[in-house]
Amino acid sequence: MPRYFAIVPAAGSGSRFGAEKPKQYLSLLGRPLIFHALAALVACPEIERVWVVLSPDDPYWLQYDWSELGAKLETVRCGGETRAESVTNGLQAAAMVAADDDWVLVHDAARPCLSGEMLATLFADLAADPVGGILAVPVADTLKRADAEQRVAATEPRDGLWQAQTPQMFRYGQLQKALKNCTQVTDEAGAIEALGLQPKLVRADATNLKVTYPADLLLAAMILRGRK
Repeated sequence: MPRYFAIVPAAGSGSRFGAEKPKQYLSLLGRPLIFHALAALVACPEIERVWVVLSPDDPYWLQYDWSELGAKLETVRCGGETRAESVTNGLQAAAMVAADDDWVLVHDAARPCLSGEMLATLFADLAADPVGGILAVPVADTLKRADAEQRVAATEPRDGLWQAQTPQMFRYGQLQKALKNCTQVTDEAGAIEALGLQPKLVRADATNLKVTYPADLLLAAMILRGRK
C-alpha cells in the first residue's frame, strides 16, 4: 500500500502581504499562520511525516514552540529561490523514506484553514487515480482582463475554469520527475501538466483560502473561530 507524506514549502518572504516578517509567521489566533496549516496535516492519520522546507537563514522558526505538533513534523533548511526549487529540495529530503509510488501532498504554508474533511475527500477521490490531483474550486466571479492602463480589455469566459488550491497530491517519483523537467511553474500541477498528464480537480470550498493580503488574515480567523 502506498504511504502518504506532506511537504510544506515555507522559504518565501510573502512580499505581497507587506509585513515586516514573512507572512507564515504572522499571528493568527495566537499562533503563527503556518502552525494552523501544519496542525491540519499532522492531525491526519494517513499522513506519516510532514517536512517543512525553510530558508537556510530563517531566523524566525526557532522563536516558537512547535512541540504540540508532535513527532511527525520535521524541518529542513534547504529552501530555494522559487517554490519549485523548495519542493524539489523537500523531495530530496524525503528520499530516505519515500518510494516512487507513495503519495506526496504539497501544501501552502499560508493556507491555514485546511480541514480534515477536505483531506478525506482528496484521499478518496485520488486513491486509484493514475495521475493525482489538487483541491480546487470552480471560478464564481466574472473575470476581466486588464490592459496596461488597468482598464478592462476583455471579459473572459469562466466556464470550465477552476481556482487551484492545495494540497496538491501526486506520486513521489512522478512529482520528482516533473519538477526536474519544469522548474518555472507556480504549482506542482503545472509541472505534472508539462509531462502531458491531466491532474484531477477535487472540489473543495472557498474556506480553504490562501492568506495573501491583510484582509485574508481576518477571514481566516473568522473561519477557524467558526469551526471551534
